[in-house]
Amino acid sequence: MSQVYLNGDFFPLEEAKVSVLDRGFLFGDGVYEVIPAFNGRLVEMQAHLDRLEDGLKAVGIEAPEPEGGWEALCRKLLESNRSLGEHRAVYLQITRGAGKTRSHIPPANLTPTVFVMVMATGAPMTGQAQDMKGATAITMKDRRWKRCSIKSVSLLGNLMGFDHARAGGAHDAIQINEDGYVTEACAANIFVVREGRIMTPPLSENILPGVTRALVLSVAQEDSRYACEETAVTLSDLQQAEEIWLTSSTKEIRPIVSLDGVTVGSGEPGPVWRHIAPLFCARRDAVSS
Repeated sequence: MSQVYLNGDFFPLEEAKVSVLDRGFLFGDGVYEVIPAFNGRLVEMQAHLDRLEDGLKAVGIEAPEPEGGWEALCRKLLESNRSLGEHRAVYLQITRGAGKTRSHIPPANLTPTVFVMVMATGAPMTGQAQDMKGATAITMKDRRWKRCSIKSVSLLGNLMGFDHARAGGAHDAIQINEDGYVTEACAANIFVVREGRIMTPPLSENILPGVTRALVLSVAQEDSRYACEETAVTLSDLQQAEEIWLTSSTKEIRPIVSLDGVTVGSGEPGPVWRHIAPLFCARRDAVSS
């Protein structure tokens, strides 16, 4: 039975309860973070915690820091949930808290709800093409809210994207905004390889500042074999790409091998992915703790 943290105490998962008036439940009024822990080692923990803090500031929630700090709490929960396996992730969710009634305008001086749990995940990427299964994607109009740079628990637009992808026989949906530019997938950043150049859309309010995205950019730019830049990516760029990658903390760098039913490149992880993936794995392991 896994153990979780809720508002200062530890509980078995099945016993943890929050009020039905919690604003996270009623309005999606909160933010979250997911920190992978491969082989029991947290990956880029400080970058994830920094993004959590940025999200809290953006929505105006002042969360009480747990005794000993977030890092100590994450490590304690990982230790107490070793039964979930070697590869896990820490999920942190903080909402504005529960009022006495349902009201769009939050009452003053609410106590935020702080919830942390550990989840089992798949094994980390090895960087070897034979160990990587490519994914399929379709394109769709981006109908999500306009502040996707905040890692909000309000994920209805993303879930609708996954439903749309599943209905189309694909794993994921790549969002195209009203101006014809690529933003993100449903829960991942996008990289495109075209004419030997690695491109990813620049950060904006419509794009989550992905921790894995930043790590991939750093690795590729320091290696410098391939030009790598943040630049606007059009639907045409996407359709003519030799390689398309999804990046996230749990997907790491996942190649898209089919887009809208059309094979991408050779239909398997491409040569640029094969070059960058092992470099990424080495850096990931170096920054894990």
